Amino acid sequence: MSEAGPETDARRIAAEARDRARFEEDALALADQVYRVARRLVGSREEAEDLVQETYARAFRSWRSFTPGTNLRAWLLRILTNLNVDRGRKIQRSPQTQPLEETDYYLANKVASAAGEDALETDDVVERLSQDSIVSALSEIPPQFRDVVVLVDIGDFSYADAAQILDVPIGTVMSRLHRGRRALKQHLAEGAIR
Repeated sequence: MSEAGPETDARRIAAEARDRARFEEDALALADQVYRVARRLVGSREEAEDLVQETYARAFRSWRSFTPGTNLRAWLLRILTNLNVDRGRKIQRSPQTQPLEETDYYLANKVASAAGEDALETDDVVERLSQDSIVSALSEIPPQFRDVVVLVDIGDFSYADAAQILDVPIGTVMSRLHRGRRALKQHLAEGAIR
C-alpha cells in the first residue's frame, strides 16, 4: 500500500493548474462571441459588458464543472443566458396586460395601410432601421422570446443547441422563436413608421 507523497501531490496540483489555464485560454478565445450574444440580449453596451464579466466570473469559479470535449461555447452561453434571466427577473416590470397574440400584426397593418401593402416588402423599411433600432427593438421583447431569437437568428445556433442552452424542450424553442420574431417585427415596424 503506497501513500501519496509530496511528489504525487505536486504532480496533481501542476496538472490541475495546466487544466485550469487551458480552460481559461479556451474560454477567453470565445469572449467576442459571448459579447456579441450579450449585446443582443441587453439594451446597452455597458449592460452587455457587465453581463459578460459576470459570465466569465461564474465560469472561472466553476470551471471544474465543465466537461472537457463538450461544447464550451454552449456552456458559456448557457451561463450568460441564465444570468440574463436572473437579471431580467430583478428588473421586470409589471406583466403585459394584453396577450401578445392580440396585437401581433397591428403595426404591420398600420404600415401597410399608411403606405400600401408593398411597403412591407420594400427596402425602404429596412433602410430606415439602424442597428440601434434593432437593439432597441430586441430589448423591448420579453426575455424568454428575446433569448431564443438572439441564439437562433443572431447566434446561428440550431434549435437543439438553443434548447440545450436554455434548458427547455425544442418545441418550446420553436414556439418562443415564432412569437419572438413576430414581436420583433412589430417593434421594428413601429420604428419604421416614425
